[in-house]
Amino acid sequence: MILLQAQAVDTVSNAAESTGELSMSLFELAVQGGVVMIILAVLSVIAIYIFFDKFMMVRKASKINPGFMENIKNFIHEGKVESALDACRMQTGPLARMLEKGVMRIGRPLSDINTTIENVGKQEISKLEKGLALLATISGGAPMIGFLGTVIGMIQAFYNMANAGNNIDITLLSGGIYTAMVTTVGGLIVGIVAYFAYNIIVARIDNLVAELETRTTEFMDILNEPAN
Repeated sequence: MILLQAQAVDTVSNAAESTGELSMSLFELAVQGGVVMIILAVLSVIAIYIFFDKFMMVRKASKINPGFMENIKNFIHEGKVESALDACRMQTGPLARMLEKGVMRIGRPLSDINTTIENVGKQEISKLEKGLALLATISGGAPMIGFLGTVIGMIQAFYNMANAGNNIDITLLSGGIYTAMVTTVGGLIVGIVAYFAYNIIVARIDNLVAELETRTTEFMDILNEPAN
């Protein structure tokens, strides 16, 4: 019984040591990537920052007070334009800013009002999309940078082979091979993460655009309705 316990303790100790060696070796492999891995690390930080920043912006812009449109409808039908403007100004989302411009132009042709609302909407969406081009660039550029590191690593490996002459040793090639493999994996990971992040944000913005178009159409219908 004591012997089995001792063996179990040794097994746990060996497993812990193996885990520590694995963690250290992974870190060392990352270091072998050199400057390319530093570039990829910077790009990954930028991509993560853009994703969370845009995610929170779109989430905030998508929040619409359930009774907002009903209040606007009632104020317009009662001829209380200033009250409708105040209701818009109390909100912070893009819909409120779009409808505010529309309310300010009540009395003009509906085509002018609709054009004004669309122009404000384009400006609001442009704000939300700012930075997405960089995220898309990272998703496509990171794998290419990783491939550049692969080429650099292979050049290092062949250069070491050429200088070794007849005394070729596998250790001479390890540095270049490490660089080649690690940068490839790093570039792919950063590129894949940025690609999914970009598409998630684009999909959420598309959903917001569809919602804004629906609310805008509802507002134009309100203007077309006869007052009570």
